[in-house]
Amino acid sequence: MLADVFISLLPFLLSTGGAAFAKAVPAAFRRPVSDAVDHVDPIIGNGGVIPSHTGGMIPSTAPPFAMTRWVAQTRQNYVSVPPYILTDTSIHGFQGTHQPAIWMGESGQVVVIPGAGDIKSNFEDRGMDFNKDTEVRTASYYSVELDALEGGTILAEQSATSRVGHLRFTFQHTSTPYVVVEATRAAVVGHTDTSNTTLHIGSIRIDPHTREVCGSNPERQDSIIGPLSTPARGFSGYFCARFAQPFATWGVTTNGTIHDGVLRRDDRLLSGFATFAPSTRVVDVRIGVSFISIEQARRNIDREAPDGETLEVTAQKTRAAWAEKLDRIRVEGATEKQKTIFYTAFFYSLQYPYETSEEGRYYSGFDDQVHEGESYNGYSIWDTFRAEWAWLILFAPERMPGMITSMLNDFKEGGWLPKWKNVIETNIMVGTHADSQISEAVVKGVRGFDLELAWQAVVKDATVPPVNDSTTTYGDRQEDVDYEVRSGLSTVYAEKGWVASDIHSEAGSCTLDYSYDDYAISLFADALNKTEDAHFYRERGLGNPFKIFNDETGFMEARNANGSFAGPDAGWTEGDKWIYTFDVVQNIPELALRRGGNASFVQFLDEHFDGGHNQHTNEPSHHIPYLYAMVDAAPKTQERVRSIAVTDYDDTPTGLLGNEDCGQMSAWYLFSALGFYPVDPASGNYVIGSPFFDKATVRLPGVARPLVISSPGAPSQIYVENSVINGGKISNSVITHTQLIRGGELRFEMSSVPV
Repeated sequence: MLADVFISLLPFLLSTGGAAFAKAVPAAFRRPVSDAVDHVDPIIGNGGVIPSHTGGMIPSTAPPFAMTRWVAQTRQNYVSVPPYILTDTSIHGFQGTHQPAIWMGESGQVVVIPGAGDIKSNFEDRGMDFNKDTEVRTASYYSVELDALEGGTILAEQSATSRVGHLRFTFQHTSTPYVVVEATRAAVVGHTDTSNTTLHIGSIRIDPHTREVCGSNPERQDSIIGPLSTPARGFSGYFCARFAQPFATWGVTTNGTIHDGVLRRDDRLLSGFATFAPSTRVVDVRIGVSFISIEQARRNIDREAPDGETLEVTAQKTRAAWAEKLDRIRVEGATEKQKTIFYTAFFYSLQYPYETSEEGRYYSGFDDQVHEGESYNGYSIWDTFRAEWAWLILFAPERMPGMITSMLNDFKEGGWLPKWKNVIETNIMVGTHADSQISEAVVKGVRGFDLELAWQAVVKDATVPPVNDSTTTYGDRQEDVDYEVRSGLSTVYAEKGWVASDIHSEAGSCTLDYSYDDYAISLFADALNKTEDAHFYRERGLGNPFKIFNDETGFMEARNANGSFAGPDAGWTEGDKWIYTFDVVQNIPELALRRGGNASFVQFLDEHFDGGHNQHTNEPSHHIPYLYAMVDAAPKTQERVRSIAVTDYDDTPTGLLGNEDCGQMSAWYLFSALGFYPVDPASGNYVIGSPFFDKATVRLPGVARPLVISSPGAPSQIYVENSVINGGKISNSVITHTQLIRGGELRFEMSSVPV
């Protein structure tokens, strides 16, 4: 049925791509002027019968790195299902979501539901049809016209600051207006098993005099996969909805049953509501959210969207925050379609991790306490250490000290650096790539955090095994286990250099990931003048990958504890032997030598691509097209990069062929469009590819002069004949971070034939 609906809507859905969506935005919501922000289309990556196959993104409104993103709710979201899917035809409310990626769970959300007539609070009863032609979707403002259940229409408008959702409902020819604020629902717990539900006890507190409906929601769908020692028992999402219009009546609902006049209730399936005088035409509500308390939620309203502030002002502040970032890159020679892809990617790259500090305080699920300091949530480090982190270092350097300090706070309160933090650690994916991210930041000159504490943290990752290491497999989303960190460290890796496939799951991927993290730690040690440590970790980082290289087959293969190979198909994480054989970015010369030298390695790369083995929809393939350039075959890198940019990215709802994964899919496109990519991110080097545009002017934060990337003819000529940065010829297809952040001119001479 869903497939049939999607097919019937496909012509219309695809027509909504590009910058055309902006034409219906009222003038007041297009201030300040920004061509870059006008080209953001938040519906890119939300299409497809299976949303997780096309980005898993949602058309949400919020500023960069916002604590809460607000979105029209078309279905109940849970792990692997977002709250908005383009093929749906009814809207059930407007949700403040903390779901940081499609395949992660929701945490402490709040939903605001407008209506008219008889109060409907249950999800299945409250859905209102809407005409997709009336939807306006931008980075800072969303609006849609809903068909009220008892006749008439409701124009719903939405914007948001980091911790406050701002909604305005205009009722036209309807019955008595009302707004429901949902605290708790039947929550799905687990991966995609919708039968596995639980009921949480939430709270509602109504104050008609201050026109507030406040409360709490303890739902945390990922609770079953956190380490046993840190259950975050005291977690709740707190909220306070403050209305501009006086209440006529009020009450609560429990599982759809109305309790008129009730001001306070703690219960399951709980909502609060307020009705308004029948003559009321506009209801304006600001919803503060917090992970600390209801009182903090109120303070967040006062600070971010104070009384008297109009929706227009809220939206303009949020648009200005996006313009400050997105206007830092001006491209010339791009088509409208390319600009939409590029600036939407920029928009997606600055959403996660999201801030959870509130006035210098934050709730920690690791010890269930409120602390002073900075905190971020929604890490997807296995994905983002590859290029997204490098992009943030360039374009959000002011966030770096806080993001790293947040990791170190997790270390202090929970005992380890994060892998995939969603309130607390979730043990999702392999490797300890916070080691790489911190090391990369140090190499690139980021300071403002505790270097010595950071060193202690990465060394613990590299040297201390998890609890019950020899008896725990640590499968994907395995329940009832402690921190995974580097599983297999004590059984074989520390002594022999590989993770044993007959003891641990995903052992081949673990071996390669640990090796890269060790190499990254060696660079951190260099920066701290820890010579012996640098040598130790560099030996492991450069040498261990080849301990699972099978000389007889020419591929990486996981090994068992006794040294035997486990077979070509065993031990991989979201990939196979083809993809992971190329996952030695820190030592490509040795890999090429093992494959018979550069010329043979180029043939191997050709077999990989021509045989259909590259899977750009997932992150381990992202660096592979750039490897040609590292073995003197740069034209092939240029061909492959341009081809992937066309086949895997476009300006339609299906414009991301794989999960966005907190910015990594977009970061690949952004770097590639500018003409370089961080194949080995911790090194501080970038490999030259093929710039997409005639010119890009880049104003990096904190850098005195812009970086002007000139590549005349690039839209039609994909090959780079020569490249020069600030007058110096670039050799070996490599430019450094230090060269980039000086600004100046990076010039490419383009050609229509391979050079």
